[in-house]
Amino acid sequence: MPKIVADFKGQTIITTFEMTPATAHELMEKLQAAYDQFIRVQPGFLAAGLHMNDAMTRICNYSQWQRREDYQAMLRTPEMRARNKEIAALCKGFEPVMYEVVASF
Repeated sequence: MPKIVADFKGQTIITTFEMTPATAHELMEKLQAAYDQFIRVQPGFLAAGLHMNDAMTRICNYSQWQRREDYQAMLRTPEMRARNKEIAALCKGFEPVMYEVVASF
């Protein structure tokens, strides 16, 4: 489970996925499978959370990694490249953005 604290020294990535209600559950299943079967055992992975809005048009993925390079290495693997092609087919688009935690309340 992600722990959001201002003194977090790792890398935070927030990825938003835009989709239709028709593909929302299948996309969520693909994301959950990616974490369960692959991402969570990658070097540097710390935690993640998946969130879906009430309209089922957006999913937000909040993930924490020890280092930016760990996250980038996971994305470059053949396994994740193949999974991302399947994920992209289920949504209008997705965008991972790297963040620094500035404050938590």
